[in-house]
Amino acid sequence: MSQASLASSALAVPYSRIRELGELAMRMDAAAGENDKVLRLYFGESNIPTPEFIKNAARKAMADGFTFYTENAGLPSTRQALARYYEEIHGVALDYADRIVITTSGVQALNVALRCLLNPGDEAIVLTPAWPNGSSIITMANAAVRQIAQPLAGDRYGIDFDAIEDAINERTRVILYTSPSNPLGWVASSQDQDRLLELTRRHNLWLMADEVYERLYYGGARLGEPVPTILTKASPGDAVIVVQSFSKTWCMTGWRVGWIVSRPDLCEKAAQLNEFIVSHAPSFAQRAAETALLCGEQPLREMLVRLKENRDFCIAELAKLPGVTVPRPEGAFYLFPKIDGLADSFDFCKRLLLETKLGLAPGVAFGAGGEGSVRICYAAERPILEKAMERLRRFLQS
Repeated sequence: MSQASLASSALAVPYSRIRELGELAMRMDAAAGENDKVLRLYFGESNIPTPEFIKNAARKAMADGFTFYTENAGLPSTRQALARYYEEIHGVALDYADRIVITTSGVQALNVALRCLLNPGDEAIVLTPAWPNGSSIITMANAAVRQIAQPLAGDRYGIDFDAIEDAINERTRVILYTSPSNPLGWVASSQDQDRLLELTRRHNLWLMADEVYERLYYGGARLGEPVPTILTKASPGDAVIVVQSFSKTWCMTGWRVGWIVSRPDLCEKAAQLNEFIVSHAPSFAQRAAETALLCGEQPLREMLVRLKENRDFCIAELAKLPGVTVPRPEGAFYLFPKIDGLADSFDFCKRLLLETKLGLAPGVAFGAGGEGSVRICYAAERPILEKAMERLRRFLQS
């Protein structure tokens, strides 16, 4: 065999523990009957299909000729639609031409933005437990990850600002946090945002906010009210990046359309780098995303009613189980219960999958602070959740 080796930065990226269980579940389903499938609560995805009006918009866009290359930064009309969205929903004024870049999904938004920031040997601070892709992308850029666990105080997670201060050194370039959080459901308070901005300004760092779940929020005056974006506090010249996606709010996970909001210098470079990663998001998918922004508020509110009911149902069922602590999430569509005495969440979830055909995500997959917990995605239909809670109860009792 040839001695030519793979890149050390690629080899340093661990295989997703969530995907590892997902692949096992898919193999189990391939050998199972139609009525004996795995209950898939391990991926972060609603089982609600993309609304018909969005699919119809994509069909019309293809018929209208939106099947060719677009600008690397995305269609001007899509960026204009996002600028209107921020003005109407958040009261934030953005110049679409130099502060918004369309990407192929939220993960690609993370990827291209971090590529704009990190040199080999740099460091990035990531608040965890968190979706593991951010940390893995940092590793792929030959940079180092400093994970800072979010402490649980009572029934709410917080931010350990002292630990962040201690982790900052001359190689630190960026702090990445997620609000609403995947997997915690935690939402950064106004005070949290103020302190993060003050800290990054003082240390001359970038602040990156993953706000993909911003509309899946239960703490507002009414359902559908968004989580306040960090952009309401940041000035146009601040070193702030927001990464976003159409996947969760508008049930468009398979469409792969996201976006970045940031300073003009970062957006210009991110658009240029898009050329060497994906060129641009699909043109007809961008047009469909415009329709999602224009007509998607009522379907969103209807989905939020169902998600809140699912959340409350699962919390009530989990509260009946001895040794299980369930912090009450304010946003997203996950629960992250802690299980007393659980030292190997991956083994626990694998045995749960093999023995009961219930698929949950292991807490260890989400980095520091995640071990001892499991993530439950409650975006499924109620009958699936009812079966899932019963299987988990029996497994814990056994």
